[in-house]
Amino acid sequence: MSKSLILVESPSKAKTINKYVGKNYIVEATVGHIKNLPKTKLGVDIENGFTPTLLNIRGKGDLIKKIKSLASKSEKIFIATDPDREGEAIAQDVADILDKNEKEKISRVLFNEITKKAVNEALKNPIKIDEKLVESQRARRVMDRIIGYKVSPFLWRAVLDSYGSSLSAGRVQSVALRLICEREDEIDKFIPTEYWSIVADFQTEKGDTFTAKLFEVDGKQIKIPPKPKMTKEDWDEFLKTNFAISTKDIADKILNELKNKSNYIISDIVKKESKKNPYPPFITSSLQAEASKKFRMRPRKTMLIAQQLYEGIDLGKEGTTGLITYMRTDSTRLSNDIVDEARNFIKDKFGNNYLPELPKNYESKNKKNVQDAHEAIRPTSLKYTPEFVKEFLNEDQFKIYDLIWKRFIACQMESAKVETTSIIVSADQYNFKASGTAILFDGFMKLYDEDIEETDKSENGNSQIPIGLVKNQKLELLSINSNQHFTKPPARFTESSLIKELESNGIGRPSTYAMILGTIVDRKYVELIDRKIFPTPLGRKVNSILIKNFPDIVNVNFTAKMEDELDLIANGENEYLKVLNDFYGPFIKDLQTVESNLEKIICDKCGSEMELKIGRFGKFFACTNYPNCKNIKSLKEISGVSNEPEYTSDTCPKCGSRTVYREGKFGRFIGCEKYPDCDFTKVITLGLKCPKCNEGEIVTKRTKRGKIFYGCNRYPDCDYASWSLPKQQEQEEEILTEEDEY
Repeated sequence: MSKSLILVESPSKAKTINKYVGKNYIVEATVGHIKNLPKTKLGVDIENGFTPTLLNIRGKGDLIKKIKSLASKSEKIFIATDPDREGEAIAQDVADILDKNEKEKISRVLFNEITKKAVNEALKNPIKIDEKLVESQRARRVMDRIIGYKVSPFLWRAVLDSYGSSLSAGRVQSVALRLICEREDEIDKFIPTEYWSIVADFQTEKGDTFTAKLFEVDGKQIKIPPKPKMTKEDWDEFLKTNFAISTKDIADKILNELKNKSNYIISDIVKKESKKNPYPPFITSSLQAEASKKFRMRPRKTMLIAQQLYEGIDLGKEGTTGLITYMRTDSTRLSNDIVDEARNFIKDKFGNNYLPELPKNYESKNKKNVQDAHEAIRPTSLKYTPEFVKEFLNEDQFKIYDLIWKRFIACQMESAKVETTSIIVSADQYNFKASGTAILFDGFMKLYDEDIEETDKSENGNSQIPIGLVKNQKLELLSINSNQHFTKPPARFTESSLIKELESNGIGRPSTYAMILGTIVDRKYVELIDRKIFPTPLGRKVNSILIKNFPDIVNVNFTAKMEDELDLIANGENEYLKVLNDFYGPFIKDLQTVESNLEKIICDKCGSEMELKIGRFGKFFACTNYPNCKNIKSLKEISGVSNEPEYTSDTCPKCGSRTVYREGKFGRFIGCEKYPDCDFTKVITLGLKCPKCNEGEIVTKRTKRGKIFYGCNRYPDCDYASWSLPKQQEQEEEILTEEDEY
């Protein structure tokens, strides 16, 4: 009896599934895509319906032969690539390489989780390849190829210097870069506004103390002036309804008046109960954002670990099993079965008080998204508690699994109940306010609460409010102080906040969030310093060129609209050709405008025009009169860019020559201009003493993956290394592993 063939994307997934399906199946991995657009040409026939030319990926020939051979001998062929847009496209590519006889045996199966039950259920209920989902992926790929292929050459010509051939434009990455650059522009242009706060400590007759802040004078709330410099007319208008403590003189005047008052009383007490609802289960973006905040984990790494948990972990006697559902999803939907399991778990573990009367439902009625066929990211079985699986997971796997587990259980727990108490302390025309929050019932917070990112933290925390305070109670002023403040510019994006910004603007999809930032970091358009995203000079230059010449391509609304259009294709509500025409119209208009203004490069041998080409060894200009004229020029020859290095003001201690700044694998450094005749090098320090050895200085380094970290220049004698600058570290340090460093 012939066997059936199951095709998946990854070898680890194949290994897990192979243990579930028995001897009647052969499980083989495609190892990702098997077809792609050509590397050295557009590969899209724009004139004939934007038809893509998909070629077998170089190096996959033997694998493709093996798949075809196995398919020819199989009774049935189940294509079980990932249940998303990319997985559907791979399924179609597999179908396209098979002979006509084999195509009749093809079925599509979807594994939302890699467990024995889920795998066998899917095999019993096969479906067909979703042509609309494939069209959606093809449209996205074609759109990205057209932009990258036709826009990138303008970047190469506009930025012809030591940055080399890594420059590129991307439909989504360019918009992310624009958001980062615009935020940096806001920071650069920001002018701080001075303001003062007045804070007092009060004591009751019983000796209880609390702190309150002045918030109202003469019935007007104290507010920060909206601008650093205002006209007299603007000031007068502002002060009609507000009060401002904008200078030290005003603060001192108020302070002196308040110090001499002795009639402080509690003029009002307001208690308000409210609910704090649990957070929805994780989707791709929220998992990446929370892992970034909580563990300082890069989105790429988070997704890699989630993929491992999804594809299967060896649990010893339990065997290999997938621990979480599919990790690329926009959906907060949960199956009824798993919700029932969660409710039973909560009742047994925490008691009836923590179990809501009805299950919590997080499905969005208004959210249209192709990924909504999936569930949220959740554990596949509540049997596998974090404690149960801990011994089988490495440290990072456990962190992510524990996070997913707790978030899922907490989402079905009762809301927390909190009581906020606000105290108003008055003395004549001056009113102070103190607020405190008490947890009446912890609810879901007993298990899980989100970390607050540093940039989200409030400047003024809650006070500890003593119990037993009553209205009209007299108070004694213990101390009072004024504090100078300045308004702060908008915070730079972190990876977490950038993901939230992209998602809120409808930019990108679950499978792309990690890749977006990774791409612009790899291109050296941005860099991560102490978890903040800074645009590099190159990034700002590229952004400025794109905005000037291709305004639609880097327009947030246009890009979001294109994302929605791709989803409509997948849902069968729009057509491939219409969407690409809608995209290509404004794009080609911008392109033609740029081309008409672009200075032509003329061949110095025959006078014909030269055009930019891509060859095996990179980009170059070639004469259009080929083969009659075979003249070629490098990008630097055409641009006339000087190779003059950037000199320092120092001399080489080895040979006395000048020293220059250089770029190496692990970042910038200083070297001798006579290299390779003189091999002197010197790291660039930051002027900070090493906190570990107190002898060396801190230098900026890069991991082999390009991530910035800080280490001692005495390495290997001192192995200090940290993701954060020493002066910015809190009590807890995150030390690098040897693998990360080298």
